[in-house]
Amino acid sequence: MRLLAATLTVLALAMAAGCGKSLPGSETEATSGAQAKPAPNTVGEAGATEPAQTVRSSPTPRRPATSSSQTRPTPPAPPEAPGSGVSPVAPPPIVQSPIPFGEQRKAEMARYAERHYGIDTYRLVEPHVIVIHFTETPDFQSTFNVFAPDVPDSELHELPNTCAHFVVDTDGTIHQLVALGIMCRHTVGLNWTAIGVEHVGYSDAEVLNRPAQMRASLRLVRWLRCRYGIPVDDVIGHNESLSSPYHHERVAALRTQTHNDFNHADMRIYRARLRAAGSC
Repeated sequence: MRLLAATLTVLALAMAAGCGKSLPGSETEATSGAQAKPAPNTVGEAGATEPAQTVRSSPTPRRPATSSSQTRPTPPAPPEAPGSGVSPVAPPPIVQSPIPFGEQRKAEMARYAERHYGIDTYRLVEPHVIVIHFTETPDFQSTFNVFAPDVPDSELHELPNTCAHFVVDTDGTIHQLVALGIMCRHTVGLNWTAIGVEHVGYSDAEVLNRPAQMRASLRLVRWLRCRYGIPVDDVIGHNESLSSPYHHERVAALRTQTHNDFNHADMRIYRARLRAAGSC
């Protein structure tokens, strides 16, 4: 991107939520605003408000240029019909807790994508990366309240507000906040091609050592990577963002930006567990 008891507290927390602590020169990938109430009332495979994406069988790395004067990321094609992105493994139970993401926020996301990636769309099509985060919030409700308001982020003052596609709570409940066909601002340089998965907690170790939360996370990420043909090695921590072959940022000041959540050593543990959870 600690309790959100008041607006000032929310604004202070927003510097951390969604991405762990920002490293020097970083954009914080979470912002706060007026509180809103989630609607965790249905369970489903995810992405009911946007068309599902096509399964990608053998992804070919496409290293975007690091300079805005060079080749830009390939603009996504229009999404396929709903139901075309079907995973060979069963999805976990997912509680639909959507944040507001109407036409205005979609238009803001498209303008953000044009500024930062050179692609004029809000759609996330054929994602290549899954990014793992922790929230630095005490519970799901606090996390929801950070992402729900569409206000400028507290560091770059850009719209739309930051968000993530999924939040895994401490008890293993998986909440979906944003449809999989929509970009979220959760990782600078990768939002154009990455699914964001948040974990309620304050450190890598805390999340890795919660059995229920970890089981749910691994089941969710296995389903997602199998649905889109994403290799285990492209399931990364936010702290590993600069090493991804898909990292691309047109704004020069942000090309070395990253956060501290889920570093390489801890992601080696996570990826080993993900491999042990089973192939596609």
